[in-house]
Amino acid sequence: MRHLEQQSHERWAARLAAQPGPPSPRALVEALLEEALPTDEASRAFHILWTSCAMLAMTDPELAAEPFAEGPERLEAELANLLRQAQTDGALDARVDPSVESVRLLALSHGLGTSVLVGRRTPESARKVLDHLERLFSRT
Repeated sequence: MRHLEQQSHERWAARLAAQPGPPSPRALVEALLEEALPTDEASRAFHILWTSCAMLAMTDPELAAEPFAEGPERLEAELANLLRQAQTDGALDARVDPSVESVRLLALSHGLGTSVLVGRRTPESARKVLDHLERLFSRT
């Protein structure tokens, strides 16, 4: 899991490097959430493996105590930090709670990922749902 997590971070960094100019706060968050969607073989394998471990952990207390759950906690903290930075930069309303919003966004992303895996939606339609970021980063 740690190896797959590292690969995911490398793909996220590559997405950001491919953008022209420095990425906006929204682009940082959007790239992170899109990387969590199972849109290619590598991201599908990561999503399937993590979901399988999570399902097994529901009935196996030893597995539930394993560090595989630390990955999402690190991701949540990283996303919350990106949202805090967006607030500092003036791109995100100061009334938004970055800790709560990071949980909300990751739950949305993970749910979308599962719906892509089981064929309920396409990666493209999942990305459209992530347009929630438009409202989040709108300061009106």
